[in-house]
Amino acid sequence: MLLLIVALMIITVFGFIVTSQGGGDRVSGRIYKEFHLQDYSPWLRDRVNNPKYWNNIRGCIMGSKTCAKVAAWTPVDYLRNDMTSIQSGCCKPPTSCTYGQENVMMTQDPDCYKWNNDPNLLCYECDSCKAGVLETIRRDWHKLSVLNVVMLILLIGIYSIGCCAFQNTRRAESDYPYGHNRMMKVRPRWDFYWWRWWRDRREQLW
Repeated sequence: MLLLIVALMIITVFGFIVTSQGGGDRVSGRIYKEFHLQDYSPWLRDRVNNPKYWNNIRGCIMGSKTCAKVAAWTPVDYLRNDMTSIQSGCCKPPTSCTYGQENVMMTQDPDCYKWNNDPNLLCYECDSCKAGVLETIRRDWHKLSVLNVVMLILLIGIYSIGCCAFQNTRRAESDYPYGHNRMMKVRPRWDFYWWRWWRDRREQLW
């Protein structure tokens, strides 16, 4: 039980540390948020930047038809509708991107150059898409960490009650209320002699 409590405590602390960053940024004039990969913990970033993991994640996103739900949106829909973190990062280019204008001198987000209108490409290789996935993971993991805290409180309570019951059982089986004195080379507790004197005195009186 004690090992389970310690393990759960370590997992919970790690979960809160990993999910403490991120959250996204509000976009002016929009309901949805946009997400940036550098805002998340290095441990999570390393996972999504690994091609082995990302290829599987991208396949799941494409198979879920998440972006098909916003493919028919009009510009007005982007102004008044909200998006999930994955839709915001994977199904559209960043809002700051500027297309179709000649002589654009300002530096654009690198994701702007990764965007493709092909339904099989879109922004699946964008950092914003990876950030959207991490935001979903962060929210779910944070909820799990809160549940772990509740479980920890219950386990600690049960463990404490069990320890108290075990100690009370040992005391009930002994004539000495603080437990049977088995000390040989160690000096007894300060109240041992007092209790023995009081017990002898009581027997004499009765």
